[in-house]
Amino acid sequence: MESELKARWDVSQFKVPPAQGKTRFHDFDLPNPLLHAISNLGFKYCTPIQAKILPISLTGRDASGRAQTGTGKTAVFLITVITRMLNNPIQDKRKPGAPRILVLAPTRELVLQISEEARHLSRYTDLQTISVFGGMDYKKQKKQLSADPVDIVIATPGRLLDFQRNGDITLKKIEVMIIDEADRMLDMGFIPDMRKIIHSTPAKDKRQTLLFSATLTGEITRLASQWTRNSVTVEIEPEHIAVKTVDQVVYIVTTIDKFALLLNIIHRQNLKRALIFCNRRDEVRKLAKMLTRHGIKCSTLSGDIPQKKRIRRLEAFKAGKIRVLVATDVAGRGIHIEGMDHVINFMLPHDPEDYVHRIGRTGRAGATGTSVSFADEKDAFYIPAIEAFMEQKLSCIEPKEEWLTPPKPILARKKRRSRRRKNKKNIRVVS
Repeated sequence: MESELKARWDVSQFKVPPAQGKTRFHDFDLPNPLLHAISNLGFKYCTPIQAKILPISLTGRDASGRAQTGTGKTAVFLITVITRMLNNPIQDKRKPGAPRILVLAPTRELVLQISEEARHLSRYTDLQTISVFGGMDYKKQKKQLSADPVDIVIATPGRLLDFQRNGDITLKKIEVMIIDEADRMLDMGFIPDMRKIIHSTPAKDKRQTLLFSATLTGEITRLASQWTRNSVTVEIEPEHIAVKTVDQVVYIVTTIDKFALLLNIIHRQNLKRALIFCNRRDEVRKLAKMLTRHGIKCSTLSGDIPQKKRIRRLEAFKAGKIRVLVATDVAGRGIHIEGMDHVINFMLPHDPEDYVHRIGRTGRAGATGTSVSFADEKDAFYIPAIEAFMEQKLSCIEPKEEWLTPPKPILARKKRRSRRRKNKKNIRVVS
């Protein structure tokens, strides 16, 4: 079926009218299979960073981009490398474990997110993508690397070095190296590992290098100059969050009372659509499960959820079929939904900029939004940094006592009613 679709599709089916001030993907000389995938994903016009970097990167030049997560930068480098490989196929027999493209990312969540997008964009090609990261069975990843020739490897630095040391992967054939979220790499102490990895790839004049960072500090700029050659720097201004249009409140609450307070906010304020942030995927799953037990229709968004599922869940949320969406920062950065009631930080982010991005999901386009944050014994320590970043004080209050009493779980009430009905059926009248 897939091969039939591939054979039947023509670029004439991908209709996007020219628009003033906008760049279409049609405007680049992209291979047909790639345009087919872009069409499937519903992409029509380039984001600002795509419009600025693609004309540079598609020529093979190095580029350094300052852009936040959610701006479309992942598609920039994936479109670049897929185009390169489709236009320059290797005819000779290739060995396994010798990728053509290397993408380095700081976290497992980001690796999974990039990998998912790579598979969507290369859907109508024979290109092979493999994810390499810690926390997963080493032998399973090794088996994937040794099975067939791989085109794109997306990896965290530590696990990639493990494979290198054991001779399971060689980086001597790398044509394009991509460093994503370079500032987080620096913050997480990955730079020594990065140097080892980059040293084992071809010299910078023998490869193309693309580097992306949310900030281009002096240290990041110095690293970029070492790792790139005649790089073109493109800066996309960070999303300016109109915090004045967002009513912000922080509840000082204990860890054990947070969930009861959350339920009361949802019920008492009759929230129709709320986006709730946690810091980790396991926290997202746990909170969503607890909300479901209390009869709240909710779903989750995190880096390990496939792109198609994320899109379906977002559409259901926009349509009002889902009342609450529980998300991580990785999944929540690109969410743009009109008429969002509330953004709730069930856990405060450790990075002040993430806080600003979270509350920016509401109060958009001049509308007034509401941001509610919970600061427990641990999270309260992050408030001063957030206030300093925003250059304003947060309103920190204690919740009303009655808002800390949790309602009984709906599922538990249903089970009790079910048991009572069964007991009534079992009662026999004795005359």
